[in-house]
Amino acid sequence: MTWKADHPPKHVHVYKDGTLVVKWDLENAQAMRGKPTRKILHFINELEAEGLL
Repeated sequence: MTWKADHPPKHVHVYKDGTLVVKWDLENAQAMRGKPTRKILHFINELEAEGLL
């Protein structure tokens, strides 16, 4: 989940069952909060490669 007018750095919020799993900094490729799983990192990389993030 991202918001257009959100604060920098550019980042995404990843939720599971309504609970925040990780807040991922797209500019620096690191977690801002939480810990990403390999599956989450895979999806983020795919979305970035497709130009969707």
